[in-house]
Amino acid sequence: MSLLAPGGKTPVYATALMGIATLCVAVFVHPLGHLVTLVGVLLLVLSTFLANFFRDPDRVIPKDEGVLVASADGHVMFVVRERAIGRRPSKAEMESGEMESDEHTGEWLAKALDAPLSFATEQRWERVPAGEEGADDVWRIAVFMSPLDVHVNRAPLASTITHMEHRTGKGRQRGPFLPAFRKESEFNERVRTVFSANGKGGHRKGMDIEVTQISGALARTIVPWSQIGMDLRRGQRYGMIRLGSRVDTRAPAARFTPVVVGAEAKDEDSPKGEYVYAGKTILFSSSRPE
Repeated sequence: MSLLAPGGKTPVYATALMGIATLCVAVFVHPLGHLVTLVGVLLLVLSTFLANFFRDPDRVIPKDEGVLVASADGHVMFVVRERAIGRRPSKAEMESGEMESDEHTGEWLAKALDAPLSFATEQRWERVPAGEEGADDVWRIAVFMSPLDVHVNRAPLASTITHMEHRTGKGRQRGPFLPAFRKESEFNERVRTVFSANGKGGHRKGMDIEVTQISGALARTIVPWSQIGMDLRRGQRYGMIRLGSRVDTRAPAARFTPVVVGAEAKDEDSPKGEYVYAGKTILFSSSRPE
């Protein structure tokens, strides 16, 4: 049965009741040259749009061991193997002046974390050239969510949230808000969440997966429903992004193999990239025993 996401009931029901009340005025009082009727119809149309946007259908969660499920509904933009080449500096490193400053994305230290796969802070990544693969590489899968897709996001595995941080562009109270279908939108306003496996679902306890909710040109609000320390089941709802946006998932390349196709692959069967469903579609399968 389809449900409404938290925060959706008030706008959906309010606009529907206003539309019905307005149509009652048009019928029993005066339509004012059909103006009142038009307003009532528009309010009902708005209520229908909001109900579609805030819909939160139940999903059948896969029970396969060693897999990661999609955190968002939408088309897969790309699947890429990456390695960390930098990270956000600590307060002491900021004061030392050793970091690099980028006009749009802020300050970076040109050195990855000692344990990149812990995802302890936001890192800079680059595509791994063929033949240069390493043990600390990750696979990143980016999913583009259109305004018509379900916008509720789900946990990729049974886990505990160990990190959650909100970031904006340098010097901005909010933003930037580039169109989510552009690769550069990865530095839009965003919320980065790290899920640490709790040993269920065939995953080694303590293994980390990073999921980043990224705002788009229309999506200006990321709404986390969870917080650090919370335990989640695979496929459990943990937040949503309002209107079109994107969600990136990073997983250790030494442990996982992507099983979906991105738009970059130019596959004839999925020219826009494979369509995936949050909590239902498997993004990664285990490439070795956990």
